[in-house]
Amino acid sequence: MHRVCISSTGLYNPPEIITNAELVTAFNQFADLDNAAHAAEIAAGTRAAIPYSSVEFIEKASGIQRRYVVEKSGVLDPTRMRPRLRVRPDSEVSLMAEISIAAARDALARAGKQAGDVDAVICAAANMQRAYPALAVEIQAALGIQGFGFDMNVACSSATFGIEMAVNAVKCGSARAVLVVNPEITSPHLAWKDRDCHFIFGDVCTAILIERLDNAPAGAFEVLGTQLLTSFSNNIRNNAGYMWRSEDRNPDDRDMLFYQEGRKVFKDVCPLAAAHISSHLGKLGFAPNGVRRFWLHQANLAMNQLISRKLLGHDATADEAPVILNEFANTASAGSIIAFHRHHDDFKTGEVGVICSFGAGYSIGSAVLRRT
Repeated sequence: MHRVCISSTGLYNPPEIITNAELVTAFNQFADLDNAAHAAEIAAGTRAAIPYSSVEFIEKASGIQRRYVVEKSGVLDPTRMRPRLRVRPDSEVSLMAEISIAAARDALARAGKQAGDVDAVICAAANMQRAYPALAVEIQAALGIQGFGFDMNVACSSATFGIEMAVNAVKCGSARAVLVVNPEITSPHLAWKDRDCHFIFGDVCTAILIERLDNAPAGAFEVLGTQLLTSFSNNIRNNAGYMWRSEDRNPDDRDMLFYQEGRKVFKDVCPLAAAHISSHLGKLGFAPNGVRRFWLHQANLAMNQLISRKLLGHDATADEAPVILNEFANTASAGSIIAFHRHHDDFKTGEVGVICSFGAGYSIGSAVLRRT
């Protein structure tokens, strides 16, 4: 069995940014239009008026200040409220593959590696733009990697579950190195017309290069262990799928996009995540107060604050549990990887950190890392 490490990570940011102020302006224009169109029903009490959103509401509820998106004009059009994405022919690289290739090349360059050093690609993301052929195989071909690739989806835990799959492949010798890519294009599945969640998500792509420690560059992070947990819940859900046509569903039905019971998620997931991390650390002989840094899933500032407080017994500093969601918003499975990508260079040899993500399922994945 081989010792395994994360050699590098890569990041791709889409070219466009939506600030909270821009988002609120568009949403409130939409609310005015919709309320005017249904004024009679609202007056009769058979329909509730859509309330305004505000920058203050968004930042208090989430800690989010802006987000990157692959296309903003459609989102900010109050008569549309969704991105305008161009249909690409089958002969052209797909959008998710395109951003994955960019993030993967960034990760390879940071580790001083070539495509020939990698044997597999795992495309792990909360949403896939098509059923088949696998995005991973398209990405693998574009990068010139010989070997295999496959897609996987465990919602916002996809990246950490992908890390587990990659670590096991390298550990047992079926691959020398694996690229895990997380193309999180969340804007098409966000309900931009829903005040309670219209601000939550942003688009991004991360990549993680996982390989044998003896092949890795100096300063890599050895993976001491990974741990996964799932527990079924309907509190975060999206019912869109290939059977909707046969069910004679309306594609505009609310449940065909992301929806959640936010308060229930908060109440359920925070203690689950804290217990999961503590349990994982304990199995490896560590305690939370011996961890240099926690790179947590970036869904909601209050969630991260509560989880880290449960782990540490005090409010975590920005050094102990860095936050990136103010800039990126919730980027599904990529959030914890962005936190690691942005905040690991200052680690000293021997220091330990934890990557943890959590989301629909419920699902929780963690990786305990030590700087070499």
